[in-house]
Amino acid sequence: MGLAAKIFGTYSQRQLKKIKGIVDAVEALADKYAAMSNSELKNTTTLLKVRLAKGETLDDILPDAFAAIREADDRILGKRPFRVQIIGGIILHQGSIAEMKTGEGKTLVATMPAYLNALSEKGVHIVTVNDYLARRDSEEMGRVYEFMGLKTGLVVHGQTAAEKQEAYRADITYGTNNEFGFDYLRDNMAIYKERMAQRGHAYAIVDEVDSILIDEARTPLIISGSGDKATDLYDRADAFVRTLKKLVIKEQDTKEELDSVDADYIVDEKARNAILTPRGVEKAEAYFGIEGYTSPENAELAHHINEAIRAHGVMHRDVDYVVNQNGVVIVDSFTGRLMPGRRYSNGLHQAIEAKERVKIEKENKTLATITFQNYFRMYEKLSGMTGTALTEEMEFHEIYGLDVIEVPTNKPMIRIDHPDAVYKNVKGKYDAIVRQILKCHEKGQPVLVGTISIEKSEELSARLKKNGIAHTVLNAKYHEREAEIVAQAGKLGAVTISTNMAGRGTDIMLGGNPEFMAKNEMRKMGTPEELIAMATGTADVEDEAIKEARKTFAELYAKFKAEIAPEAEKVREAGGLFILGTERHESRRIDNQLRGRSGRQGDAGESRFFLSLEDDLMRLFGSDRLIGIVSRLGLDDDTPIDAKILSGSIESAQKHIEDNNFKRRKNVLTYDDVMNQQRTIIYKQRGEVLQGEDVSEKIQNMIITTVSMAVEHYTAAETSTEWDLDGLRGILGGLICSENDLRYTNEELAKLDRATLRDTLCDRALALYESKDELFGADNFREIERAILLQAVDRNWMEHIDMMDDLKSSIGLQAYAQRDPVVEYRMQGADMFDAMVEDIRETTVRMVLSATPKAPTIQRVEIAKPTTEGFDGETVKRTVVKRAAEKIGPNDPCPCGSGKKYKKCCALGSKE
Repeated sequence: MGLAAKIFGTYSQRQLKKIKGIVDAVEALADKYAAMSNSELKNTTTLLKVRLAKGETLDDILPDAFAAIREADDRILGKRPFRVQIIGGIILHQGSIAEMKTGEGKTLVATMPAYLNALSEKGVHIVTVNDYLARRDSEEMGRVYEFMGLKTGLVVHGQTAAEKQEAYRADITYGTNNEFGFDYLRDNMAIYKERMAQRGHAYAIVDEVDSILIDEARTPLIISGSGDKATDLYDRADAFVRTLKKLVIKEQDTKEELDSVDADYIVDEKARNAILTPRGVEKAEAYFGIEGYTSPENAELAHHINEAIRAHGVMHRDVDYVVNQNGVVIVDSFTGRLMPGRRYSNGLHQAIEAKERVKIEKENKTLATITFQNYFRMYEKLSGMTGTALTEEMEFHEIYGLDVIEVPTNKPMIRIDHPDAVYKNVKGKYDAIVRQILKCHEKGQPVLVGTISIEKSEELSARLKKNGIAHTVLNAKYHEREAEIVAQAGKLGAVTISTNMAGRGTDIMLGGNPEFMAKNEMRKMGTPEELIAMATGTADVEDEAIKEARKTFAELYAKFKAEIAPEAEKVREAGGLFILGTERHESRRIDNQLRGRSGRQGDAGESRFFLSLEDDLMRLFGSDRLIGIVSRLGLDDDTPIDAKILSGSIESAQKHIEDNNFKRRKNVLTYDDVMNQQRTIIYKQRGEVLQGEDVSEKIQNMIITTVSMAVEHYTAAETSTEWDLDGLRGILGGLICSENDLRYTNEELAKLDRATLRDTLCDRALALYESKDELFGADNFREIERAILLQAVDRNWMEHIDMMDDLKSSIGLQAYAQRDPVVEYRMQGADMFDAMVEDIRETTVRMVLSATPKAPTIQRVEIAKPTTEGFDGETVKRTVVKRAAEKIGPNDPCPCGSGKKYKKCCALGSKE
């Protein structure tokens, strides 16, 4: 703590002083609301809404709202928020992050700001890290909100559009970050407003905010559609790479000569990259029978080979991904959880599928995308809670404008955090870990072992089996029973091995969790899940089945609690829950999360990390000089190294990686900010069309602009005799110009005026537009215009996303020309966006002016051919032939023979 903090207090301490009066006001109202009947307490919601309608603010009604919902929490759940939980609730309402230690009841904290903000009837989103927590919290806390007259919604994967709409119409909606983000993208792809689900972004409370806004924010959300069919190049590249010799190195020296390396490709562990050596390039040319591996015509093959060597050299099974009945599934490196539905981009996922010899899925085309940073920055007010945020407070403030305020614990923290035990090699470390677990096990002290990968958790499990130590393994392969396993990790003598996913959101209670035990017993008795969900309530109910379920639950809970009490005391005497870390994570925050599983609500507990100089963190990022000194000490495998020597090096390595990860996330966001500006414009205008805005005036302006720009372009020459009237006739052909149009003698050309020509063509186009309006009928034509405009926007926007992605992939080369890649990306991206807007306009105009009523069976496209005098009804028949094996690119010549690009001709307006 610095001198200023000692004199004036930390930022958190100063903020806590400011809200002390509000907390006092809430507590002062406790007796008033405790004296109310259930009906009087329920009526508080109506009274508070009336106060808001009369002009009071949320801050004005906060003390009454918090006091009322606090009383409801007590009556429905039997849990009354402590003073520190009220503090946390106020921090959340004010739009900050509340850092609250594990076991402090963050789920209950959220009920207060959620209830208060829901009174404004704009909707509150409570964001969780997985579907289990979203469903659990919506069911449990939903009973409190329902008691107070509010509706709770739940959004999870697999719901119908109607279910989603109902969930978002609720006062308070629970769901995962992925589902909220994907629903936003889906809404902006909807064709009809009736299919949209979300109703705005007023206020969000993000649970485990560090996991969602930082860890998850490394990769954007992407909605994909069917892309090109997977080629056999993945299998061929994989077969080739299997013939190669690889060399794994700690870090690639950019100056290192690759010609002398005895390997075909090099894997750089630190950079997590792989590169072919010159010898590997020669083998590739020989294997595939090509010349010039790096030449443009071989770019596709080189790309497949590069992804194949990454798949074999960098990506590891049961670390980066698992293989199960769903194929290759990514494992989140921070939480250890599986990420079904997520796929590596640019062909890497297909390369891994080829490596693992499972079905290779076809590549996807990006339809819509957004980063979590830009999604959550849309909320008018954003807040979050977690046990570990202070180490990332700079990122929270810089990216999201969020302050982190540390909330004191309800009871003093008495957990003992032992110094790290560091060993020379992995064998010595694992031997020490087994000895520590045996020592704890013998005295009945429960142990929760944290590992950084599935592979490591299973390796340790095998060692414990050899030593006859009964244990439970919790990793991404067995996550269905996660909450149940974690809840019982505090039982006497329990040994639980887990990846980093362990128990966020689930309390580990010493001796065991009687609530989980009671619910499991009810399941064995055949009690329906919906009754089990309502069994913990205490408020008066009329339903006899609910009353019976509550009675059964209360009896079982009392029984298990009585059985657990002596066991819990024995666990406390043994030292409480022992947290054993088998490796330091690259983020200090993840280490703190693991430690935080022990010592909840003043419980006894211990923690210690066991490390080795061969761990990836020390091997790749530690100080070589320090490791050299340790090696010269001549210690045997079983002798721990004084951690004080290495503690600075360990923390320095972690800070180094954290800084690098922050820079990567910030870099992703810097580029997405450019796309976000464009996305905001497109989605805003698209939304206006979707909401039923009359676009006829907009379409007419598009017609005038399109014709005027065409005239301006083809009559740019100073003298009219030099104008490109053939080009103008071609671009407007099939719409307002015929083959015999715009043909003048030299004498007529000399008298021709650009403005007159433009006005004549614009009038002709508008006359054609009006004829369409009469042909279809005004109401029908408004709907046709709306559909055409949406189609033009969506197709061009999807194409633009791909082009911007390609630009981002190549823009880094600008650095070699002493130009800032971000600036170049912004400038070129703006030009591409302008070009896209022009394409949207031209496409819309062409489709609107060529629209014809559908015939029962359409075999050919009939396009009206206008004359110089007007629309004469003559038609030109064109048959568009598309072969199934051919893929026509948007910029390829249209196969109908019009001479136009495919995207501006039959791709948009015509049918075969």
